[in-house]
Amino acid sequence: MVAFILASPPTAGSAVAEVPLPAAAMADASRSELKLNSPPEDGISAVKFGPTSSQFLLVSSWDSTVRLYDVVSNTQRLQYSHSAPVLDCCFHDAVHAWSGGLDQQLKVFDFNTSTETVVGQHGAPIRCVEYAAEAGVVVTGGWDNYVKLWDPRQQRGTGVHAQPDRVYALSTCADRLVVGTAGRKVHIWDLRNMAQPLQKKEASLKYQTRCIRCFPNKLGYVLSSIEGRVAVEYFDPSPEVQKKKYAFKCHRIKEAGMEYVYPVNAISFHNQYNTFATGGSDGYVNIWDGLNKKRLCQLHRYPTSISSLAFSPDGSVLAIASSYLYEQKETPDYIPPDAVYIRHVTDQEAKPK
Repeated sequence: MVAFILASPPTAGSAVAEVPLPAAAMADASRSELKLNSPPEDGISAVKFGPTSSQFLLVSSWDSTVRLYDVVSNTQRLQYSHSAPVLDCCFHDAVHAWSGGLDQQLKVFDFNTSTETVVGQHGAPIRCVEYAAEAGVVVTGGWDNYVKLWDPRQQRGTGVHAQPDRVYALSTCADRLVVGTAGRKVHIWDLRNMAQPLQKKEASLKYQTRCIRCFPNKLGYVLSSIEGRVAVEYFDPSPEVQKKKYAFKCHRIKEAGMEYVYPVNAISFHNQYNTFATGGSDGYVNIWDGLNKKRLCQLHRYPTSISSLAFSPDGSVLAIASSYLYEQKETPDYIPPDAVYIRHVTDQEAKPK
């Protein structure tokens, strides 16, 4: 989870097409944003909205908790704990949360009965937990080099599938599963037939993969790295479609002749517009029109690194986790407290022009 901010002189243009970055209007936060009360007490690892509502938000943390917030009333509704830091969580439906982390256990929590069940485990920390709604399975990825599938209704495992290295990121859309591992490997799987990957690729970005998210239109995915870059990729292997893929630089700040390059930690898609937000260790959130290669806006700078992002299902709200990620070699004297911001998103910020 620890990455260092890379500092380098301004770099020459990349061989891949880069998105032109027009001057983005800084948005007025005061009218459209609130900070959640009772935030986690250590690094925030994930924020996830419920499957059909913009009211309820799951937040997992290095303080070993998973918390459920009502963002409308700005209250914490409940929380449950693991025995070690929690690295990811997800909703299965409106009343069940799944989570995993350094204790290697996969838990499911029932909101109605306030009961938790250990469904299974990995042989090393669980890095990713995601519900693939169309396939009806929970998918977990671990640092034990495995992806595991789970039946959420029976609460049991249904498959164990070896990956080329430690799983750092994964995302699902329809029946596809995209897995990014250490060593810059990307494997694309069919959740209906996991006998072997549909595609085995090397990430087009040169440094460690940090996040992967599939386009809502199911045509491809976006991948980010620790080196201030984002790649837009497509599933269709035909040469004609593959010509459309590209990568671009972002989350970089130039000061006194130096270019400071920050990890891009988080990506979240707007389900209606197919635009996406990125969050970096520079403390900024950018919203992009990936199809037209444009930056739509840049939000104000947050107190510290953006560790996770989540658009609500209808795209009206964006949850933003601001949480120091210890990227610097020396810990600063002051670390801003962990916080989750709830931002009401306008069409001006998220809709393609």
